[in-house]
Amino acid sequence: MTSLTDRKNAAISRGVGMTTQIYADRAENSEIWDKEGNRYIDFAAGIAVVNTGHRHPRVIEAVKAQLDRFTHTCAQVVPYESYVHLAERLNEITPGDFAKKTVFVTTGAEAVENAVKIARAATGRSAVVAFSGGFHGRTFMGMALTGKVVPYKVGFGAMPGDVFHVPFPIELHGVNVEQSLAALKKLFAADVDPARVAAIILEPVQGEGGFYPAPAALMRALRDICDQHGILLIADEVQTGFARTGKMFAMEHYDVVPDLMTMAKSLAGGFPLAAVTGRAEIMDGPGPGGLGGTYGGSPMGIAAAHAVLDVIKDENLCERAEQLGGRLKQRLAAIREQAPEIVDIRGPGFMNAVEFNDAKTNLPSADFANRVRLIALEKGLILLTCGVHGNVIRFLAPITIQDEVFAEAMDILEASILEARA
Repeated sequence: MTSLTDRKNAAISRGVGMTTQIYADRAENSEIWDKEGNRYIDFAAGIAVVNTGHRHPRVIEAVKAQLDRFTHTCAQVVPYESYVHLAERLNEITPGDFAKKTVFVTTGAEAVENAVKIARAATGRSAVVAFSGGFHGRTFMGMALTGKVVPYKVGFGAMPGDVFHVPFPIELHGVNVEQSLAALKKLFAADVDPARVAAIILEPVQGEGGFYPAPAALMRALRDICDQHGILLIADEVQTGFARTGKMFAMEHYDVVPDLMTMAKSLAGGFPLAAVTGRAEIMDGPGPGGLGGTYGGSPMGIAAAHAVLDVIKDENLCERAEQLGGRLKQRLAAIREQAPEIVDIRGPGFMNAVEFNDAKTNLPSADFANRVRLIALEKGLILLTCGVHGNVIRFLAPITIQDEVFAEAMDILEASILEARA
């Protein structure tokens, strides 16, 4: 009998990398069962998509109710009130005490593409500045903005022009805020006139890049630079949004406000939906028909998103994220003496990571991180690695995870790290 893995290899492009060979049969909150009935604790959450857990009852109820009304009209042909209402809600809850507008699309990469389109239309400029290690999607503009070559850019030819990168400040890897800002100043002097720059884009906490939070000093400086030169500041909150960092949005941890914000992933609790929200006058930069998409603002995703926002508020998930992240970091800190490979434990709220170096060379060790991941998988815990060096494990369990399941996961994590040293 042909295995599912063999069937997958025969039928699906190898370009679709699959971290595990677990084939999901069903899922509930923080747990997944595969086709063979094996049970796993999910510390990936579809890469921060199900912050409210797999199949949250209120999300499922909302989608079922929408299914009984209509599934698709294309909002640009026959709009619906729920689309308008969700835009009103996002305009209300996103940072910034000013008039805002929103557009709905389908994926995070599409949200980033549209944010760049909006910034270019509103400013009449074309250049965009991003950061090394940042991840902004796999579409062509997303690839161009992403600050990591393998596997995202390799083999795909020339990237779109007028995209520039500066180093992201990571003190652990020898780059501080002053050096990043000096590189930006040098970029403006040597490569691109700041009067030609439409936007600077960054993740408040780098996702694929390694879960490094942007220092507050960097964010303040970028806001000042943007204001000085008429540049727009875009916060990519695709992975950081919706209670993951202990706030509804990660930008709430800073005392500055972006002009545009992209969001997706957990916005609709497992259903495809993404959005760009920003200053009303900027969002109105493109003309009618310049924004949109056939499936943008799907009625299913919109219905789910309304339920997600209600669940986050009613179940106090921002506070819950802080509690869970504190317990996770405390547990990792407690075993650090037994595991000298651990060189950093970080992350706001429940967007946490642990970074590993080789204990002998003190160099980043992707091998050790992957050993921990594989051992944990054998024990029933799904983990994800990340980072430019591949030596970081990121933790993205649903914020609704049950206390007893979380405690079980912590025991598996500790055992896996210690076993990886053997």
